Amino acid sequence: MKHLVVYCHPYTKSFNHAIKETYVDTLRADGHEVRLRDLYSMKFDAILKASDLEMLLTGRIPEDIQVEQDHITWADIITFIHPTWWHLFPAQLKGYLERVYSHGFAYDVNEDETEAIGLLKGKKVVVITTTGAPQEYYEKTGLFKSMAHIIDDYFILCAMEILIHKYFFGVPYITHDQRTTMLKEVKEIAQTIGTGR
Repeated sequence: MKHLVVYCHPYTKSFNHAIKETYVDTLRADGHEVRLRDLYSMKFDAILKASDLEMLLTGRIPEDIQVEQDHITWADIITFIHPTWWHLFPAQLKGYLERVYSHGFAYDVNEDETEAIGLLKGKKVVVITTTGAPQEYYEKTGLFKSMAHIIDDYFILCAMEILIHKYFFGVPYITHDQRTTMLKEVKEIAQTIGTGR
């Protein structure tokens, strides 16, 4: 299968980096094609500019956006690996979604502009998210439900199928053994997802 992994974390010693390495290495070891888009190392321009909008409105696509859209078109499964900052994904990833998942590529609207029409049907999505606070905090405050709804909604709107949205909670405060267990789970996810299940 063809896997696109979109990774968003600036620190190479982060747990997110270990998740990304484990996930990608497992997929490749199992014989899958993998393309990695490391948004920070790529220095991806996350700012949606007036020039972008002008081009998109006239049916032209900025070159850097076209590159990313071609990767999405190529992939069967797209995986997003990112931390949770202020109860959402990092600004770098938000900007990637705003620029790349554009009108006419990821979604359209019906004639009276009252309903979105997803254009990426058949694409499958995996989301792996880390948090700083424990799971109990997110559940008690209702943030867990709202985060899942907001993040997943991006992909549902585009008619993509979410295979799994996995949260690893309280990462800065867990033990080495707990991290090892979490990385084993990441490997298991990659092995299962690699089969398309």
